[in-house]
Amino acid sequence: MFRLNTKPAIAAALLMTTGMTLPAIAQEQPGNGTEIILAQPTWDTGWFHTEIFRQMLTELGYSVGSTLTLDNPAFYQSVAFGDVTLWVDGWFPIHNPYIPSFEGSAEIIPSVVSGGAMEGYLVDKKTADELGITSLEDFKRDEVKAAFDRDGDGKADMVACPPGWGCELNIDHHLNAYELNDHVNLIKAGYAASMADAVAAYETGNPIFFYTWTPNWTVNELVPGEDVVWIEVPEVNLPEDMADLADAAIREGVAGCVNDPCMLGFPANSIDAVVNTAFADENPAVRALLEAVTIPIEDVYAQNALMNDGDDNIEAHAAQWIEDNRAEVDGWLDAARAAS
Repeated sequence: MFRLNTKPAIAAALLMTTGMTLPAIAQEQPGNGTEIILAQPTWDTGWFHTEIFRQMLTELGYSVGSTLTLDNPAFYQSVAFGDVTLWVDGWFPIHNPYIPSFEGSAEIIPSVVSGGAMEGYLVDKKTADELGITSLEDFKRDEVKAAFDRDGDGKADMVACPPGWGCELNIDHHLNAYELNDHVNLIKAGYAASMADAVAAYETGNPIFFYTWTPNWTVNELVPGEDVVWIEVPEVNLPEDMADLADAAIREGVAGCVNDPCMLGFPANSIDAVVNTAFADENPAVRALLEAVTIPIEDVYAQNALMNDGDDNIEAHAAQWIEDNRAEVDGWLDAARAAS
């Protein structure tokens, strides 16, 4: 017995249909026959640029199945082992604590989203003005704690980060450094649901206190300088692995901050790709694409606003973005093909 090899017949049929030569096909789709396991974070504000990359990788011929949604520790461990290929939502330096878990097996490729990403603490402007709130230090005052105490435990309630997020580590560090554990209660439930509850509270005239980052729908829904204000930390105090970035935790020109420059207490982040190194070595087209693509942060803001308004068709949003930026996208894809 023998097994019929159908690949030559398939290739011949493809050539007759398209008029392309085999080298041309290989050049057009260098990823043909190669699988990519793409991951995305648990925060949905990063799903838009993940989907843009998924569609571009598909154009290069890679087989990209359903995107996996993973917590930070699970992703960084998985990409080190090669169980997951990559994601485009590494936030550095806030994700620096995870570097030891993948160093030597995966690599960081900057920068997926241009413009920098901010983090910090905000309160509603009305209460900030009435009580003179400008800093986390003000939450040691009884009248401030009482204004934001929603559960009656004597502490101000703040929407924070769910367990496992990089920002959780920084916020916990701040509460210890500024001796706020007896004054502030962290809400660490699902962020989207907690913030939706905070927005509803604001709309009924109640004070709100929360952590957020950009790009994020929160700063579209609650506009800094109009609805809310960024407040400062008492002094810059960062975890040990970020201590050399203290200057980056003070930013000029932050719209809606109580001061300028604004002592946010978090260094500006770069949103970067993280890819398994062995895979990138074997697939130079992927590395070249990750190196070439930069998505304006304003476009991420705009898409996040669509989601917040109830339009959650992220696949369509990404496809429209690619169509609107076709010339630039084709340049990125050509650079990837040339690298292969």
